[in-house]
Amino acid sequence: MTLAPVTRQLAAAALAQLGLFAGLSALVGLGPVGWCTGIAYAGALGFLVARAFHRAGAHSLGPADRVTLARAVLAGGVTALVVDGWVGGGTPVVVLVGLASLALALDAVDGYVARRSRTASAVGARFDMEVDAFLLLVLSLHVAGSLGAWTATIGLLRYVFVAAGWVLPWLRGPLPVRYSAKAIAALQGIVLVVAASEVLPAPLAAGLVAVALGLLVWSFGRSVAWLRRAARVREDAALDRSPSGLAVL
Repeated sequence: MTLAPVTRQLAAAALAQLGLFAGLSALVGLGPVGWCTGIAYAGALGFLVARAFHRAGAHSLGPADRVTLARAVLAGGVTALVVDGWVGGGTPVVVLVGLASLALALDAVDGYVARRSRTASAVGARFDMEVDAFLLLVLSLHVAGSLGAWTATIGLLRYVFVAAGWVLPWLRGPLPVRYSAKAIAALQGIVLVVAASEVLPAPLAAGLVAVALGLLVWSFGRSVAWLRRAARVREDAALDRSPSGLAVL
């Protein structure tokens, strides 16, 4: 039986993920908790990506999607290191920062590849966004251990926004492309990696994270305000199209 291309690609990514965990075990001694976390992550990644591309009717990952998949594998390594560090009492900073920095650097590559190959797609963009969001969540939780729980807000904001959309459907509306929002999102990863590297004094690192968080809150607030205005315009248009009582008579 011939496997679908997307299945083969995800199987190759799973093997690469296991190879990364084996390398981390040899290099920094990744423990059982890290292995279990990483395997669970790899399983969830494969399942969710396969389902998303199947629903989109895509039988193969495009060139940019494969770059995003590589970033997701690196994010799995970061996740395993962070969780293992919580149990083992320490996280290898150099390795963590190296993996996270490479994953963030590749974020610019997949967009470039998508434009050059003209293979941009809605499911690919969503895949890219979810990898970004999860990596920020893991990094913010790691930094919270040294700077305080408030830093986790950076990683949690996006998930709070999605959860709010379940209650308020107008929050699920499409947003216009804003380069300021993309720049602010990219800044979060850079600042969190700098904070995780421990090269700055804690007060300075906390100040940088606070500034990044402030910009992120502003960006989310701007998006919420835009979505609410757009929803009101749609509601007013629907009322205008509905027949009045006099017209019915």
